[in-house]
Amino acid sequence: MIRKIIHIDMDCFFAAVEMRRDPSLRDVPMAVGGSIESRGVLATCNYPARKFGLHSAMSTYQAFKLCPQLKLVHSDYDTYKAESDEIFKIFHRYTNRVEGLSLDEAFLDVTGSDTQNGSASLIAQEIRDTIFKERDGITASAGIAPNKFLAKVASDWNKPNGQFTIRPCDVEAFTRELPLSKIPGVGKACNKKLASLGLSLCKDILPLSRETLAKHFGSFGDSLYFLARGIDDRPVVTSRIRKSVSTENTFSKDIQGVEDCEQELRTIYFEFLKRAHRYVERENQKTFPVFHCFVKIKYANFKSTTIERCFKDVSWKRFSTLFRERYDSSQKVRLLGAGIRLDEPEEEDSQTELFG
Repeated sequence: MIRKIIHIDMDCFFAAVEMRRDPSLRDVPMAVGGSIESRGVLATCNYPARKFGLHSAMSTYQAFKLCPQLKLVHSDYDTYKAESDEIFKIFHRYTNRVEGLSLDEAFLDVTGSDTQNGSASLIAQEIRDTIFKERDGITASAGIAPNKFLAKVASDWNKPNGQFTIRPCDVEAFTRELPLSKIPGVGKACNKKLASLGLSLCKDILPLSRETLAKHFGSFGDSLYFLARGIDDRPVVTSRIRKSVSTENTFSKDIQGVEDCEQELRTIYFEFLKRAHRYVERENQKTFPVFHCFVKIKYANFKSTTIERCFKDVSWKRFSTLFRERYDSSQKVRLLGAGIRLDEPEEEDSQTELFG
């Protein structure tokens, strides 16, 4: 059976919640993010702000350079999470097969649904209308396609507050003209390499064998081979195994020296322990199947490094050891982070005691 996948993407979600709370922000450039003093970045911005070239993950400093009249609102995560929960309840009225990607986007598998006579496009329209009516004007865009890759591409086609459907019979023609930059995993470096090989559209990949793509792109070559053909067999996953628990901090001023860095890292470490405790309580566990402990360092020149190692505990001494092994004392530090990566234990005694 051909799948019917909907990708719902809320339109500038955090900003939309703030504009609903304060309508005076609706028609002026506004963004949600951290302050310049804290070296913040934008989480999102509304469409008037985007006309100035602003976008998510842009530094707040750069945003104000491009748009001095920008209205900046600090993030209110609890409010956004509560709003997201209500929207996801709407998703679940239509299907139990919902895969949340973040607070503001999700995949829905409506294959075999009787709603709207089984039309995925009409189901998507009904979901968007319901969100708008029940959530006081919050809008969403949707993509409808036979697989997750194309549904996500399609949801961006008629933004904001629109939708786009790629029918199974249209997949080949649509995908041929699709820029390779739309494929997940094709970032700036990969795109540059593709361009150097004369490859810019998905149709440019089609004459190349999997072996040729593997030669140039390693294991990612397989993704290029199949996605360029519009082939994506990934199912909608209704539950995810958490892969890490961590905390990091970007400093308002760069720091330097082992003692100063370790003092900051120790604060981060204790915050990480609090977060890990909350996760343990939520999952009703006493131990974690710990794969690796890690420390992340980002220097003032934006170069970053992460060192990982498997330990039998997650004491402060372990993280201090990791930091000292990788720290470059000649560099100023912009960010530090600490955490653990989680994995299923291969055998019964492979779990690591967290707090023992």
